[in-house]
Amino acid sequence: MSRVAAIQLASGPHVSANLLETERLISQAVGDGADLVVLPENFAFMGERETDKLELAEPAGSGRLQDFLANQASRNNIWLVGGTIPISSDKPGKVRASCLLFNNSGTQVARYDKIHLFDVSVPDSEDRYLESEAIDPGNDVCVVDTPCGKLGIAVCYDLRFPEMFRKMLDQGMETLAVPSAFTAITGRAHWEVLVRARAIENLCYVVAAAQGGYHVGSRETFGNSMVVDPWGVILDRMSRGAGFVAAEFDPARVRSVRQTFPTVNHRRF
Repeated sequence: MSRVAAIQLASGPHVSANLLETERLISQAVGDGADLVVLPENFAFMGERETDKLELAEPAGSGRLQDFLANQASRNNIWLVGGTIPISSDKPGKVRASCLLFNNSGTQVARYDKIHLFDVSVPDSEDRYLESEAIDPGNDVCVVDTPCGKLGIAVCYDLRFPEMFRKMLDQGMETLAVPSAFTAITGRAHWEVLVRARAIENLCYVVAAAQGGYHVGSRETFGNSMVVDPWGVILDRMSRGAGFVAAEFDPARVRSVRQTFPTVNHRRF
């Protein structure tokens, strides 16, 4: 068996401070035995405006944030799912919200660019979000072999689109990493339901790493990072603030549930 962990942060606009906190929490998760660590969305920077992240854009393969992730993975001998960072896009004035996966040698082995962009007005509030102001969406799902089985990667708003995870399931997904920054309002209404639903309907583990606290511009995120097993059982959970959650990944548990309760084989469409 392997051990998975999800880091929870309340990131701000100061990159150096965010990286120090991320490094501290990765070290704690590793001390707890983690083999795979998932960082939340926008772990290195949470600005007041969507376009603020454009100033941090890095070319693919080179940059401060990519170097940080590679070093953390190799130094701690872990596989690291790097939340999201802004990677330069071919479209002027846009970046990709990229989640990079590094192996325990510090080599990037996969990249997922967020597909579904959070362009919404939040009900019962004055909150309005328009990620497409700064982000160029990706097109391809990502599933890759890791010590924690075949790992699928999705980001935050992607959780609301179950057809995406069926494509991952068809590629053998056994564990799903979901870096996120759900708002306090949408999180209270839907976060747990969505995370557990993705685990239950795909009979897979879900490692959901969230932002959880207050940010510049009066933004509040919901937190409640969790690890959920293929039966929808919450194995570990943290409500607010900075920290981590962790649990064992048991490949036999995935095989057993899928064999005895074979809903994924009963699909008709």
